[in-house]
Amino acid sequence: MPDAHLRPLEEQDLAMVRAWRNHIDVRRFMYTQHEISAEEHLRWFLGSRDDPQRHHYLFILDGSPRGFVNLREINTAGVADWGFYLAPDAPRGTGSALGRLALDQAFTALGLHKLCGQALGYNERSIRFHRRLGFREEGILRDQHHDGVTYHPIHCFGLLHHEWEAQKGNLDP
Repeated sequence: MPDAHLRPLEEQDLAMVRAWRNHIDVRRFMYTQHEISAEEHLRWFLGSRDDPQRHHYLFILDGSPRGFVNLREINTAGVADWGFYLAPDAPRGTGSALGRLALDQAFTALGLHKLCGQALGYNERSIRFHRRLGFREEGILRDQHHDGVTYHPIHCFGLLHHEWEAQKGNLDP
């Protein structure tokens, strides 16, 4: 069984996380697809690190940083959005470990009621990933995102605390 955990994102992690985010295999699935500058990334970090509604984590697998998780509470009733990405060279299966830990963090440590996720229509891996983790598709926003050339749908997902608790032990390790 691999050693996996989340820890809060720190300023010293920013260059590495920005490099992952700017990698074409990650960036092409983001709403903003331009390369993020160091200054822009630092502004984002400084603007969000003291916000009690925002939670940024580095995912560590067997002692090596392998991914990033963002949880953003969108209201005081325990509803949050999540986002995540893996290091481009992360080994196969890393996403499943990241997902399980992030969901435990959201529902156990943060006590959330619901976690919401979105995936661009052409991001089939993310759509399958959400479904595998037990998220339910709550809708499709047609032609919601324009990438500068084409419109794309956005798939919206939701997972409730009790749904996670009922099925988390049944997920593949």
